[in-house]
Amino acid sequence: MKLAATQLKRWVAALFGVLILAACQSGTVPSGTVDQAGPAIQQEAGVYRLGNGDSLRVNVFGEPELSGDYAVDGTGAISMPLIGTVHVEGMTIVEFQEEIENRLAGDYLVEPRVSAEVTNFRPFYILGEVNRPNEYAYTSGLTVMNAVAAAGGFTYRANRKEVFIRSAGETDERRVTLTTTTKVEPGDTIRIGERIF
Repeated sequence: MKLAATQLKRWVAALFGVLILAACQSGTVPSGTVDQAGPAIQQEAGVYRLGNGDSLRVNVFGEPELSGDYAVDGTGAISMPLIGTVHVEGMTIVEFQEEIENRLAGDYLVEPRVSAEVTNFRPFYILGEVNRPNEYAYTSGLTVMNAVAAAGGFTYRANRKEVFIRSAGETDERRVTLTTTTKVEPGDTIRIGERIF
């Protein structure tokens, strides 16, 4: 009986460990003491929200004159034929599609069907102790280490243990422990600080 109870405890402990590992890898549990995800992304894990600088490809089924490429302007809006200006900043792609369908329905189209995708993400910015601080194009899966490489690498004064990140639409930057998997989101401003000698 004692052997069975011991085996059960080990099995439960192993299962718990697997669940914790899976949660850490999926981003639902923080992997360290410092927050790794941007505030905008934390609202809904894995859901991208539109913002200034994004480019969209919109397809209104059966309506080629309404379909096309649209850029989100500095006010967070796009302008489409028939419906005019649509404020899209902060929307997910699904919310955007629903908004366009609702605006086209009734007066313009019967049961419109809209699909959309982001064709170009807004750029990220890197400054501080890198060789070429600047604005750079965002690519899917970008990490801080990739961003540093794009900016010509660290300077000799750079602090390689932590980084400061300010998400798009936020006023405060947060300190993040720098690892090879530290993520960058579109619109982020990355600041590489100076190490203490």
